[in-house]
Amino acid sequence: MPHTPPPIVAEELRLLDEAQERLGRAAGRTYASEDEIIEELQHIQEMIRGGKSDDKSAFEQQYEHLVRLLEQLRRGRPTERPDPANPYFAHMRLTSDGRTFDVLLGKATCLEDGLRIVDWRHAPISRIYYRYAEGDEYEEDLGVRTVEGIVRARRSVSIRGGELERVTSPQGSFVLEGGAWNTVTAQAPRLAARPERRANAAGAFSTGKALRRDKHLPDIAALIDPEQFELISRADSGPVIIRGGAGSGKTTVALHRIAWLAYQSPARFSPQKMLVVVWGRALRDYVSKVLPSLGVTGVGVSTWDELARGLVRRHFPWLPGHQNANTPSAVSRVKLHPELPNLLLELVAKREAPPTANSAVEDWKHLVGDSALLGRLSDVSADDVRATVLWARSQQAQLAARADGDREAETWLDEEDDALLLRAYQLRVGAFKAKAGGTIRFSHIAVDEVQDFSPMEISVLIGMCDKYQCVTLAGDTQQHIMEKGGSLRWHDLLGGLGIVSTELSTLRISYRSTQPIATFSRAVLGPLAEDNEAPTTMRDGPPVEVLTFAEHGACVDALGLALRALVRAEPDAAVALIALDEATARLYYNGLERMEVPGLRLVEDQAFTFAPGIDCVDVAQVKGLEFDYVVVLHASEGVWTDRPHHRRLLHVAATRAVHQLWVTCVGDPAIPVVEALG
Repeated sequence: MPHTPPPIVAEELRLLDEAQERLGRAAGRTYASEDEIIEELQHIQEMIRGGKSDDKSAFEQQYEHLVRLLEQLRRGRPTERPDPANPYFAHMRLTSDGRTFDVLLGKATCLEDGLRIVDWRHAPISRIYYRYAEGDEYEEDLGVRTVEGIVRARRSVSIRGGELERVTSPQGSFVLEGGAWNTVTAQAPRLAARPERRANAAGAFSTGKALRRDKHLPDIAALIDPEQFELISRADSGPVIIRGGAGSGKTTVALHRIAWLAYQSPARFSPQKMLVVVWGRALRDYVSKVLPSLGVTGVGVSTWDELARGLVRRHFPWLPGHQNANTPSAVSRVKLHPELPNLLLELVAKREAPPTANSAVEDWKHLVGDSALLGRLSDVSADDVRATVLWARSQQAQLAARADGDREAETWLDEEDDALLLRAYQLRVGAFKAKAGGTIRFSHIAVDEVQDFSPMEISVLIGMCDKYQCVTLAGDTQQHIMEKGGSLRWHDLLGGLGIVSTELSTLRISYRSTQPIATFSRAVLGPLAEDNEAPTTMRDGPPVEVLTFAEHGACVDALGLALRALVRAEPDAAVALIALDEATARLYYNGLERMEVPGLRLVEDQAFTFAPGIDCVDVAQVKGLEFDYVVVLHASEGVWTDRPHHRRLLHVAATRAVHQLWVTCVGDPAIPVVEALG
């Protein structure tokens, strides 16, 4: 006896058949020229203004669709139509002005032959789906006019290969299994409750112990264990090298070491004589707030870029004030090579020259322009050496032309040149000049996320210390995210600095994340994991969940519902939605903004507020930070690949989570995610 699907499923099957049939007919419809589109736009305008149509909303949507087609045609981009194999992911039935009609949401628009498939990202009418529940009355400004009515039906669907596989509605969820439609309990995806509150809020976003509202201030005091205290109270000369996984307290140790030194020897280690250098603006802002809470006020905190640019302008004022943004990868690799500090030291020792800034510039020119010298670098190809020398000579020729009065000469410095010039100055001239006169000599410098600094940059920082060279270097090569620079191995970093590896100390307890998060985060590293054993964690928690969707719009819908529930349950929660790139972060921000998710922020240039709310951000901005909840966005096959760089980025994204981690995919999960799930 044939299986009869439930009425809701039967209705969706009928809609899908009709949509695919009409898409087939509409496929032959093309616009050959701008004139044809413009003519059609004028016709639709007349229909709307003249009130000749009883279906204004469809014409308004068609008008907006044609405007986008015209823009695409003028930009030379191909127009996109819904794919019959996966034409849409959501369906809503609306009543307005006495009419009832269906609107389908997909990733492309087709409003021909009676179809109403709209692009969820752009069509104003899609806001109704994201902002209202089934049975709600709605009122929305669609740009041309304000519409109001009732949402009669709101359903998400999963279509694969042209076949309907799942329907989710308030009446239930229906899944096609073995040729038959089965009913499952209707429940939107939710983050599980933390253990402390599961009895009160099972199946909801975690609502455990009270969350800190000030996200600047972690519970630092609770993190100090005997191993960490031993590092904090180390001798006040020479380097302290701290290796530790995400959440192991590296930054905690580095900052407490500053407080310890200031307390033990206040005259020598006054705050004005100490400096913290970090890789990015967000970490700089974070550290600036934490140090005063430890009773230390006045310690300088800077990013490397800010510090280096200021020093170059002060000591080489005649050099260009801007940097080139298009440095070839080969040139960057050579200029950041871990063996370059030793080559520069050798060159300065052999080349006789007066102790001036001009001599330091000549040292820099010799270093990057000598193919024989650069050819001694290990693991550097002859092609890379040749490319670097040609680039350097062109760079230097333009500088010489400008110095001779050619105002048209295009002069530039690469970002990597800052460290080379500054180190050459230290070796040739000596200590840097202070703004107020005298020289710069710090009693202590702490460097966080040291794996993303080059040995040349660290050499400059150590050279800014007094004769005791008291420095704290904290990092984790598994969190290396700078593709062109930094150190993938501790051996390279320490070797480039002339520091023996026995001075490296390892923190092995992860205090930040739960055991499931730590296990998953280590697993995505695959062969890049440094230790044979997973890190020791202090807390258990809900499992890491991987959620798959057919389209981004469906994922936005699920996240929006879960996040709105979270904000109601835990208004002090900090959430990060972490994407691989800025475009994906913005896509989800725009989608969730349509759903009116409260506390939503798009983070650009590391401008974090460190306040409760939901940050949409790309992974390059979050290193060193932590959030109560993390959702990794679009961790899909072909997006986050199994390249070492992507594995490390995924590891960094996952280890930002304190309590709970979600991973979302559009299509199949990325290879590292599949491997981590076992």
